[in-house]
Amino acid sequence: TLQRGFLYGLISGLGIATADGFYGCIAGFGLTVIASFLVSQQSWIRGIGGLFLIYLGCKTLLTKPAERAAAASKATDFGGAYVSTFLLTLTNPLTILSFVAIFAGLGVGTGKNSPLAALLVVCGVFLGSAIWWCLLTGSINLFRRKFTSRWLLWINRISGGAITLFGLVALLSLL
Repeated sequence: TLQRGFLYGLISGLGIATADGFYGCIAGFGLTVIASFLVSQQSWIRGIGGLFLIYLGCKTLLTKPAERAAAASKATDFGGAYVSTFLLTLTNPLTILSFVAIFAGLGVGTGKNSPLAALLVVCGVFLGSAIWWCLLTGSINLFRRKFTSRWLLWINRISGGAITLFGLVALLSLL
């Protein structure tokens, strides 16, 4: 959002909301076979996610902030923004575990509730996530013009370092 604008940030956030909705479906409809499979395969999912985070972190760390005019011309790869955040969220095994735990606590997906109740909860998960990303990108977009290239450079360095660190932690957790 800071570098490419509100719409780019919003579409990236909607990729995350879609992945949240996907995992919400798995947990909400009691698809224990799929949930068990994802949990049992979390090692390679964590490995792929960790490598992707390291790549993304290093790329962010080394990227110089684009000037405003250049950023506007690059802001057309909305499909890439959506797919990359969708896949990044899907490769996070903690996301599915979180949804399974929360939905189990609510009693959703246990077979005691109607499919309509599960559908409403899943829609709530997706809409809640989408609304969060609307608010977040809208708020950031309000202050976007106040950030100088120097601020953006430091934001890239700090966030790139943090993302790389999370990727390393994900890979080290495999040991």
